[in-house]
Amino acid sequence: MNGSVHSWDISTGVDGPGTRFVVFTSGCPLRCLYCQNPETWRMRDGHRVSVDELVTEAAKYRRFIEVAGGGLTVSGGEPLLQPDFVTELLHRAKGLGLHTALDTSGYLGARATDALLADTDLVLLDIKSWDPGRYRRLTTVDLAPTLAFARRLSELGKPMWIRYVLVPGLTDDLADIDGLASFVATLDTAERVDVLPFHKLGAAKYAGLGIPFPLADTPTPEPDLVRRVRDRFARHGITTT
Repeated sequence: MNGSVHSWDISTGVDGPGTRFVVFTSGCPLRCLYCQNPETWRMRDGHRVSVDELVTEAAKYRRFIEVAGGGLTVSGGEPLLQPDFVTELLHRAKGLGLHTALDTSGYLGARATDALLADTDLVLLDIKSWDPGRYRRLTTVDLAPTLAFARRLSELGKPMWIRYVLVPGLTDDLADIDGLASFVATLDTAERVDVLPFHKLGAAKYAGLGIPFPLADTPTPEPDLVRRVRDRFARHGITTT
């Protein structure tokens, strides 16, 4: 099975617990204003790679990953744009004994088969806003599919980490945050919400691609704002990072 992949690397961060072998797939139906990976938008800009190649590469780091309490994460782009490829990759990763994580917007959650999810230990689910209008302005797509996917994950008993990018003037509305927090509190398997401060580390990528960075003039959030937003989630009994 072949797929279109932008890159893969070893990293430690928000891609799941421990040190991860992270595969960045190519292609994404969203155009988020604060996207940090514009080079992954188009599937044709990636390169063809087989599951065998990726599994062979991941196996080189297997012992190191296991000792570090990590695993394999499929990110993007949007992995569910290539569901058959991702299904086989996750299945083969489980065959190596690796913890698996799927990093997704959830917009294409209907494409995630039960087989794909059976080999997924953790879903990193981006919910970018609770307000449907704001969500569409941020991403160009509808919010409803992501919420439906979150409910399905909860019903399946699938652990998930919700990720919320905090952008001053865009996603710092407290009513919006309270709405999302109320929803997340109904998800039995939502283990935490990662409040991720907006940054401009991807600005150079836009420049290199000749694409204007939409949020070039948007500041990064002050630490006090980050604290207040995390506290807002905590009021609903939600663990935050």
